[in-house]
Amino acid sequence: MKQRLLVMNGQKLVQDEKAPGKWETVNVEKAGSLKPAIYNIYQSQQADKTVGHSGVIIHADKDNVYQQIGRNYVQHKRSDFDKVPEIGSVKTITYIAESGRAKVDTPAQTQSRGVKR
Repeated sequence: MKQRLLVMNGQKLVQDEKAPGKWETVNVEKAGSLKPAIYNIYQSQQADKTVGHSGVIIHADKDNVYQQIGRNYVQHKRSDFDKVPEIGSVKTITYIAESGRAKVDTPAQTQSRGVKR
């Protein structure tokens, strides 16, 4: 089943595709700090546990946590988290090799547009 998120007017609509090109809204939530857009989470790939993933947390359901990395989407198993990260926050997710558990960190700022003195 294809699923997407439609974020607009401060709302996040979770939609399922019932027929080709026919989307049905199954849930409506507050969007929080998510930017208005269409997020095609059905295109997400399972997270590679050997590398870190940095990006915006866009959705969490009963099975997965979805993260946007550039224009791509990654899904992490919800059972790997002690606490699900806040939706709309930018996080780096790595996995502990021994236990396979997810470790969530706030990424260090790498670029700045500050004033040089």
